[in-house]
Amino acid sequence: MIRILIAEDDDSDLDLVTRAFKKSKVINEVHAVRDGQEALEFLRREGRHAGAPRVDIVLLDLNMPKMGGQEVLQAMRADAKLKSLPVVMLTSSSAEDDVLKAYQGGANSYIRKPVGFDELRKIVGALEDYWFAIVRRPAHT
Repeated sequence: MIRILIAEDDDSDLDLVTRAFKKSKVINEVHAVRDGQEALEFLRREGRHAGAPRVDIVLLDLNMPKMGGQEVLQAMRADAKLKSLPVVMLTSSSAEDDVLKAYQGGANSYIRKPVGFDELRKIVGALEDYWFAIVRRPAHT
């Protein structure tokens, strides 16, 4: 089973991504948080997320309350327990500077919203094929 964390503050985008994963070919478990600070708490299993499962991939919105996706990505890459997790930036920003910063910061992919449901299902399939069939990552603690 693939465990996915989605950090997204927009209800319609969160619903779209969640439905796409439900329709995917790989058995998965989706967890959602509404801001960047909560994303880090979930990933670090802190506070009310102390019992949270470890995830296999993170989808980060760029612009979120409390802490943006770039800040979350930076914190993840600086954390020995989180630095190997694949991160996909899922955002409406098409600014080349944002794309560049995301990749320089260690993002594994950058997907621009809005995307239609069928397109998102294809993206989800490609993520699954790549990250869970081709890439072999070390187990994280």
